Parts: sequence; structure tokens; C-alpha cells
Amino acid sequence: MTPFAALFLLTTACVPQKKYDALQAQLTAAQADAATAHADVATRDAKVQSLQDALTAETAAAAQLGDQITATQADLRSRQAQVDGLTAEKAALLTDKSKLKATVEETTAALKELQSRKAQAEARVAQYRDLLARFKALIDAGRLKVKIADGRMVVELATDVLFDSGKADLSKAGHAAIADVGAVLAAIPDRKFQVEGHTDNDPIKTAQFPSNWELASARAITVVRALVDAGVKPDRVSAASYGEFHPIVANSTPAGKSANRRIEITVVADLSQLPGFEELQQLGEKDQAPVTAP
Repeated sequence: MTPFAALFLLTTACVPQKKYDALQAQLTAAQADAATAHADVATRDAKVQSLQDALTAETAAAAQLGDQITATQADLRSRQAQVDGLTAEKAALLTDKSKLKATVEETTAALKELQSRKAQAEARVAQYRDLLARFKALIDAGRLKVKIADGRMVVELATDVLFDSGKADLSKAGHAAIADVGAVLAAIPDRKFQVEGHTDNDPIKTAQFPSNWELASARAITVVRALVDAGVKPDRVSAASYGEFHPIVANSTPAGKSANRRIEITVVADLSQLPGFEELQQLGEKDQAPVTAP
């Protein structure tokens, strides 16, 4: 028997009708409240279940989103690695481009320098051929030689034709030979010449010539004066002495000694045409600058 039924029996048996009605009303109200409470519980349970279902769905969505985030992060790392690789490749390309540009510039400069040197070499060859052509008649007559020695163009005359043994005065034939040479040199524009005296190794010791240095020097100066008399401007010619110390062959035979006794007229090189001349010129000007007191 339910509590409500027991209560009903009790009231019908023990209390008057008025109380019964009151109790009946309370019972009805209690039943209504119970029904309402039961409905509320059911509603709450439904809400709880709904919330649990929503939480489950959100948890699943969050897990899925986490997976997506992980995948996205992995993709971002992969793309960053690609970007880093492309950046490094670009930097390498820029470096290669810079190196290539430097190489091209260096090659261009080297080619320009090579062309300049080629032009200078061709100019020197042309000058040598011109010198040969100018002295052709004297060369064919056996009165002198034109040669390249130590990178210089040289006109060589045997001193046995120019001077008597141990002397520094030109012979009659020597005067004629130097006059012919001077006429040719005077006609060569914008060039300077150095007259060099050479002897064999036979010693000489006189009051006028204590050694072969003095003899070779005196002979070179004599030839310089003769060239000036022949028309060569004085500021274009100079003298030097090598004595016995620059032989062209051994002094072991009379023929060798004869070959070493010679006058060489060197065409002085134009240093302004050499590579690096401007830099050397500027360096020289800097070194010669006056020093100011502190």
C-alpha cells in the first residue's frame, strides 16, 4: 500500500469529513508537486544529457581541431623549410651572380690589359722594324748591327772601327760611321738614346785611363758628342760605361775580345707606355710631396 492510500484510510476512519477534504486536497497538491518534481527531474536529466552530448561533440570537434592544428603546424614547418631553402638558394644565386659579375669584370679588365699589351708589343715590333729599315744601308755595309738585348733595341758598333787600341778619340772612319748613325737617330722623333761603352777584359792602367771603366766612359762620351754634332739634340742622348763587366761572349779568344769591345746605342724605353705607369707616377708624386712641420 502506498503512503497516500494508508493516509486515505486513516482519515476516513478517524477524522470528520472536513478534515478528510483538507487532507485530500493536500494529497492532490502533493501528487501534483511530485508530478511536477518528476517532470523537472526528467527535464533536468534531458538537459544534462543534452549538455553531455554537446560536450562530447565539442570534445570531438576540439580533438579534430587539434589534429588540424597539428597538421597545419607540420605544414607550416614544411613550408618554412621550403622558404628557408629558397632563401638560401636565392642567396647562393646572388653570391654566384656577384662572383660571376666580378669574374666578368676581371675578365674584361684582363682582356683590356691584354689588348693594351698586345698593342704595345705590336708598337715595339713596328719600332724595331722601323729601326732596321732606317739602318738597312749601314747594316748591309757591315758597319753596324741592330739587335734586341735585354728587351731593348740596340745599335751596336765595333770599337775597333771607331777607336785605336787604348784610345778614346774617333778615327777618321769612326767619325764617318757616327755621322751616318747620328743622321738616322736625329730623324727618329720623340725618342731618347743612351750610348754605352764596353771593353774586353784586358786591363789598362794609364794616367788618362786608370781602368777600363774610364776608357769605356771616355769612348761613350766621345760618341755622344759626335752624335750631337751630327744633329741629335743634346737632351735626347746620354752616356754610360760598363767597362769590361758586360761581355756578350767569352773573352777567351781574340775574336771574343774583339766582339766585346763595342759601342752600343740603346733606344731608351718609354716608361709611360708600361702597365702601371700612372700608378707609379702618382706614387712618386706622393713621395716627393713636401713634408710640413707639425
